[in-house]
Amino acid sequence: MTQTTIHLLRHGEVHNPDRVLYGRLPGFRLSERGRQMAQVVADHLAAQERDLAAIISSPLQRAQETAAPSAAAFGLTVTTDDRLIEADSAFTGTRIGAEPWRLLNPAHWPRLRNPFRPSWGEPFGAQAERVEAAMRAARAAHPGREVLLVSHQLPIWVTRLHLAGRHLWHNPRRRQCSLCSLTSFVYEDDELARIEYAEPAAALSKSLSPGAWSPR
Repeated sequence: MTQTTIHLLRHGEVHNPDRVLYGRLPGFRLSERGRQMAQVVADHLAAQERDLAAIISSPLQRAQETAAPSAAAFGLTVTTDDRLIEADSAFTGTRIGAEPWRLLNPAHWPRLRNPFRPSWGEPFGAQAERVEAAMRAARAAHPGREVLLVSHQLPIWVTRLHLAGRHLWHNPRRRQCSLCSLTSFVYEDDELARIEYAEPAAALSKSLSPGAWSPR
């Protein structure tokens, strides 16, 4: 039996003093604390002597910066996969996350007609499908090894729900996917044997910088 492990790593804290929903916008880098988080993850994986064969990242800057310390620790080069990118949203560039009362504006209501899909952005099912496809490709390329995929909270969480056989609609505040957390999928041959979760940078997540609020 061949055991292959795919780790989905959420990026670290982002420099975002204006508390913008940055989504897929370019130019959003890690904060100083975010860089520390990424290094903690690299140290954690190295201390466990993980058998990492590849590190693959979302094309967004914050994800690639999160991947860099782990790549350095294991002597690997970060490659990118567009399927790991953040979810698309009609609210990108707004401050609705920091000021939810703005949703009371009737102009936003058509976007809120179906929270189960959701109607304001990329469907949950589409996110899970593309991330799972990236996971399958990583498993096929590196059977019997471990691969680190660096992505974003919502795509990681809905992929976990999907692979656990749960419905994809959920309360954003109940997500178990903190900054720089590792959601690991352990496969025995082609069967998913278990899902593991770890928060190596939990101590740094307890006091976030302005604009880095992160629902659980």
